[in-house]
Amino acid sequence: MTAIQQDHPPEQPHPSDQAHGHGHGHSHGHSHGHGPATPVSARLRKIIAAVLIPFTVAVVAGLIVLWPGGTPDHKAHGRSGLGFDQTTVAGRVVKVEEVNCADVNAQPQAPTEPGQDGAAQNGAPGQSGGPGQGGKKSVCEKATIEVTSGKDKGRTFPEIVQPNASRHFSAGQELKLAYAPKAPKELQYSVSDVDRSMPMALLAGLFALAVVAVGRLRGVFALVALAISFGVLTLFILPAILQGSNPLVVAVVGGSAIMLLALYMCHGLTARTSVAVLGTLVSLLLIGVLGSLFIGWASLTGNTDDQTGLVHGLYPNIEIQGLLLAGVIIGSLGVLDDVTVTQTSAVWELREADPTTSRRKLYGAAMRIGRDHIASVVNTLVLAYAGASLPLLLLFSIADSGVGTVATSEIVAEEIVRTLVGSIGLVASVPVTTALAVLVVSADRAPAADGGAERVADAGGAQAAQTTQTTQSAQAARTGRGGRGRRRRAKGR
Repeated sequence: MTAIQQDHPPEQPHPSDQAHGHGHGHSHGHSHGHGPATPVSARLRKIIAAVLIPFTVAVVAGLIVLWPGGTPDHKAHGRSGLGFDQTTVAGRVVKVEEVNCADVNAQPQAPTEPGQDGAAQNGAPGQSGGPGQGGKKSVCEKATIEVTSGKDKGRTFPEIVQPNASRHFSAGQELKLAYAPKAPKELQYSVSDVDRSMPMALLAGLFALAVVAVGRLRGVFALVALAISFGVLTLFILPAILQGSNPLVVAVVGGSAIMLLALYMCHGLTARTSVAVLGTLVSLLLIGVLGSLFIGWASLTGNTDDQTGLVHGLYPNIEIQGLLLAGVIIGSLGVLDDVTVTQTSAVWELREADPTTSRRKLYGAAMRIGRDHIASVVNTLVLAYAGASLPLLLLFSIADSGVGTVATSEIVAEEIVRTLVGSIGLVASVPVTTALAVLVVSADRAPAADGGAERVADAGGAQAAQTTQTTQSAQAARTGRGGRGRRRRAKGR
């Protein structure tokens, strides 16, 4: 057995074949699509393996060479970008009460409304919201927070929430508290974030349940592949980039590893999956070339947001432009897997439904399916970007900037290039994968067609033999009945 296994296990003998003494051991349901697909020939398995095995070896070698080792630089120097590595403990809101903001030295700044002047803003007579003459008192919330873990468990401290704050507390709410041991005792603890462990765990459980309920065993494999993908991202790609490896090379190696593991684990070690892998690989190469060309041509630096600027400030050696291209490749990988697997399966199923169809007709039928897929997926990509960047688009709308100005600004042009390059690779994956699948399935079915003709001939001969045997049995029975009748008539005489 070569590296690429057969698409399906060997077929079992049909019960009717066994009953009639047939020795072929093949079912006759191929033309109707009820039986398993015809196994892939050994010759094609060797050709596919000759392409994919060196690629897999190269990916494994890249993982070994680029695998991060030692202590990350930010941990060695105690540096933190966003404070996520600070010490945190669990906390809970004990009670919430309303207090006068002036009594707790917390004067909120009321939001400015259109047409409101500074006098009204500061609580001029007749205006509410300020402590000025005739104004209503500003009401703040005073939350009592209890530390529920760590060495100071049971300790409480107050937290003042102003009226215009985006986050408000409720009694019994679980929190994450930041602990600063060097601060004064009354300031050592502060609210860092809300504890979202329960809703996030419940949502993840519902997702896993839905996947397994619908996908069954394949759904289980999909969840395992998802965990492996997340592991490659967090254990290899991110640490390797932080240690100074080229982001593009790391993304190519890591993305290829994710592709191989996810596709083969979810869809099996078959020739059908291997064709999808080849189609995905060709499309990723196209995305890499186009992304590199247009990111350089458009002079996109990749340093367009606070997070990227902070990473570049902490790690100046990281190539931010390469990081942008790496993000394009990794972001396109998931959608490409979907399209290539769908196209490959469509070609296989169309061939099984009509084994006599020509390559041209098979390619045309599969491309009609692919065009529908392209139309929906490209629209999904654009809407996904618009949804993720909605606040940014609102800011440009408020500024009343022209479409050309908005589109050519770096912060928007970066996302446009990311989306369009990924979409071009996605569109190209449909004809590429379809052509590969048609070539493989057509070349593979040629020997199978001969075998099928032999099986039809055998079946015809067997049917003729069965008919002859049935006719002889009937004649013998009639002869037997006739002989017994003649003997009875002879005795009567």
